[in-house]
Amino acid sequence: MSDTTSSSPQDVPPQDFAATVEQLETLVERLESGALSLEDSLTAFEQGVRLTREAQNRLDNAELKVRALSEDGDGRLAVTPFNAPDDDAAGEENPPW
Repeated sequence: MSDTTSSSPQDVPPQDFAATVEQLETLVERLESGALSLEDSLTAFEQGVRLTREAQNRLDNAELKVRALSEDGDGRLAVTPFNAPDDDAAGEENPPW
């Protein structure tokens, strides 16, 4: 018996990071509800693992891009202070991170 509404991972088009996280949150809610059968829970868990790996891969790629854009000619990290717009009326100093 095959569920025609579900698709295999190869059929799912790539989505942005926010959509992946939203889908993961929905899966967690469904799993935590306890309303799923064992088979449906396993399927949801497998999909969650796949989405988690996809999200982690996207984060890793984003980190690599940031590092590549932030390195100087010698391959060292070129740290540039971030100066946020000065809309802090209290005059408090912004943290260095």
